[in-house]
Amino acid sequence: MTENVPDTSVPQLNDTVEAAHRAFLIARNVSPTERRGWLYAIADALDAHADELIKIADEESHLGETRLTGERKRTSFQLRLLADEAASGEPLGLTVDHADPDWGMGPRPDIRRMNEPVGVVGVFGASNFPFAFSVIGGDSAAALAAGCSVVHKGHEAHPRLAAATAQVVIDAIAAAGAPDGLFALVTGFEAGAALVEHPLVQAVGFTGSVRGGRALYDRIAARPEPIPFFGELGSTNPVFVGPRAWQTRAEEIIGGFLGSVSMGAGQFCTKPGLLMIPAGSNLPELLAKADVNRVVGQMLTSRLEDGYLSSVQGMRERAGVSVLAGGNGVDQLTVLATTVGNVLAEPEILQTEMFGPATMIIEYSRDTALVDLAEALDGQLTATLQADDDDEVDDLVRVLNRKAGRLLWNGWPTGVTVSFAQQHGGPYPASTASGTTSVGTAAIGRFLRPVAYQDFPQDRLPELLRDDAPAGVRRRIDGVWTA
Repeated sequence: MTENVPDTSVPQLNDTVEAAHRAFLIARNVSPTERRGWLYAIADALDAHADELIKIADEESHLGETRLTGERKRTSFQLRLLADEAASGEPLGLTVDHADPDWGMGPRPDIRRMNEPVGVVGVFGASNFPFAFSVIGGDSAAALAAGCSVVHKGHEAHPRLAAATAQVVIDAIAAAGAPDGLFALVTGFEAGAALVEHPLVQAVGFTGSVRGGRALYDRIAARPEPIPFFGELGSTNPVFVGPRAWQTRAEEIIGGFLGSVSMGAGQFCTKPGLLMIPAGSNLPELLAKADVNRVVGQMLTSRLEDGYLSSVQGMRERAGVSVLAGGNGVDQLTVLATTVGNVLAEPEILQTEMFGPATMIIEYSRDTALVDLAEALDGQLTATLQADDDDEVDDLVRVLNRKAGRLLWNGWPTGVTVSFAQQHGGPYPASTASGTTSVGTAAIGRFLRPVAYQDFPQDRLPELLRDDAPAGVRRRIDGVWTA
């Protein structure tokens, strides 16, 4: 495997994108069933190379064999699920309106619409999930399933793994008959900047920090032809605890909360960074019973560690914030505390993500406090309610469903399954496109755009829009969905 991964030059980046565009022009005309075979080939190759890839991933990320094995399996599963969804035709939105002289607003022409792949997609991988949100993670899998080509910008947190995984992908799809250039890896800051500005790149997927994502977002907005930017930038993932739930199971809630916070050394995008509880509890005792002094392991990179320590220090120095546990390093949990009044006076507390093993507990003493706190939030990936039947939280839920993409009832947000109904996204800064998801089968739709064909002869239409289209693909014909 590659020991040293050199940066991609801008001329090399240009050649790579041009090759990806040529591959796209071929792949866009390939049937979804054939594309399914390409994604299955990638999944099979990841399985076959699992041991060597996990070894490199552990050396670069310190995440451990158990965690990485599960994540690698998730990545293969995700590829197959999205491949099957693409082959079903569901993402294509196939819709046929036959000509109708008696249409209610006057004669209707023959109109047929389907979603088409957008073109070359640039993907920026995440540091904290070296498989599932990286080289051939959700963004890359969704773009390939849509019929696009992918140029992936490798993350500096795991350069050898990125190179090794990319080679596995390239070899697998070549053997499966995909066109050359359909998937490629580039590295380095200059290549990343040039990637989002390249005129042949038609969409970008990103998972990372607000600072890094916003820099790319602004570059894309300044293009002569702006393109969609699907960025996941930041979230504090608040947890709201009802008075009755706290009264009956405070120890259980604290234990589950700290377990979720410490998972992956606090480096999950869905880590619960805020816990709202009724005032008057003996928090030091509850935290001690929940093993707040546990060792949480290494962070992914020294750069992330420096940023984490800086954000924690800045939060500790705020007036009205106290330290309940930790606070002097990265190898154990840091638990800070403050009050509702302090937070509402300084709402930046709610918006500051401490990406690492730290969290903030906010104590409230009045009935309307949870709704007030929810109103002060910015966009979130998740919001969690720990509540019992007697807790009045309906008004709170009505606020939270405007603020977050996924609401949880008596659970913890650090598990994000890949499924048909999953939603991983939310209002800014949780994501830059709140109407989309980066996890689950609906993620494919980000890299498609609708095209309508009016009064085309049958033999000039895309095959799946013709009256004699192959069976087995769901379509809506004259307003009625076919089986």
